[in-house]
Amino acid sequence: MTRLLLSFLLGWALLIQPAAAQNGPLRIEITEGVIEPLPFAVPDFVPDTQGAADVAREIGRVIAADLSGTGLFREIPASAHIGKVSDFAAPIQFADWKAINAQALVTGAVSVAGKRLTVRFRVWDVFSGAELGNGLQFAGTTDGWRRMAHKVADAVYSRITGEGGYFDSRVVFVSESGPKNDRKKRLAIMDYDGANVQYLTDSAAIVLAPRFSPSGDRVLYTSFETGFPRIYVLDVGKVKRRVLETREGSMSFAPRFAPDGRTVVFSLEQGGNTDIFEMDINTGKQTRLTSAPSIETAPSYSPDGRQIVFESDRSGTQQLYVMPATGGEAKRISFGQGRYGTPVWSPRGDMIAFTKQNQGRFHIGVMRTDGSEERLLTASFLDEGPTWAPNGRVIMFTRESRGAAGQATLYTVDITGRNLRPVRTPGGASDPSWSPLQN
Repeated sequence: MTRLLLSFLLGWALLIQPAAAQNGPLRIEITEGVIEPLPFAVPDFVPDTQGAADVAREIGRVIAADLSGTGLFREIPASAHIGKVSDFAAPIQFADWKAINAQALVTGAVSVAGKRLTVRFRVWDVFSGAELGNGLQFAGTTDGWRRMAHKVADAVYSRITGEGGYFDSRVVFVSESGPKNDRKKRLAIMDYDGANVQYLTDSAAIVLAPRFSPSGDRVLYTSFETGFPRIYVLDVGKVKRRVLETREGSMSFAPRFAPDGRTVVFSLEQGGNTDIFEMDINTGKQTRLTSAPSIETAPSYSPDGRQIVFESDRSGTQQLYVMPATGGEAKRISFGQGRYGTPVWSPRGDMIAFTKQNQGRFHIGVMRTDGSEERLLTASFLDEGPTWAPNGRVIMFTRESRGAAGQATLYTVDITGRNLRPVRTPGGASDPSWSPLQN
């Protein structure tokens, strides 16, 4: 075991699991909250070519922000650095980094040739002087430098924690503007940290509940463009869309993709009754999955596509149920005080996130897929609509402030309930959906 990982273990409530017998570091699975974040340093990346200094510096700053934002790491600022890294290939002077108590060190180099950008990096255990894994290289365009930084941060995060990263991902959400009695809503997409916001629709019609496809190239959402809710599918890259035709005279909403990307599950209201249907997105064939004199909505598939969790008031109050993906008998899984809604299956398959309302407060919570081990992560005037990071470690949700303005803001929280943080957006924001890692 490297000393870095041993220190990480002693500073956290962790479960460690050795990798296959080899001369490499142990992998660590984080299971509980932070005791003390691991101190790390990211000196400015070395510019390998003329004109690369500025982008090299910015890439290092984004990497440091990604890692610090998890709550698992604490950056040692540049003002405290004793040593410098001016040559990517030169030996590391570990004594300089030990002196400031850096336990992990990330070094890198950046070269620019026209529009082509290349980033090389290494991750070091300072106390043992060992490199964690082998150095890697990512290549892209100068316009995509932030994405290169996120990819490096994902690799660093994975090497130290043993978990998959989530920084090279995007979030689609509802951008809100205007007063509460005349709120304008349009679809927008951004990097996971709020950068690079782009608008996908105008504000002519209210839009709700955008949901990414498993490949991250399409988005389902509900629009009131025709005066009543209908489901649309939008190609993110081309910003082209089409309506998913449902039964005439019905209202369709709360759509979500199946893991295969070809099937959509959604709610359909007709004749005063709301049930869950699935649709083949290519043929338009629809199949009814529930049939009850109650409201069934907010369906979400398990990662293997075999089950669906949804909310229903069939028991008299809003609760969570799980049923086979083909329909059939549903099993109630929520039994705590209050009402439950907006369930979302974790990409790991081990948990379900939800919104809970109890005694005038709203909460984001998680539970096991059988309803056990319920844990509330937040509490406020209005928290709702959780969505999972690609690694199943972090949840993003909407928080609305009290008062006449009622400003909606996106927040993230670790599944331990720690590290609650706002996400910076140009204005009000709600209904987030986290993409898978980009290819």
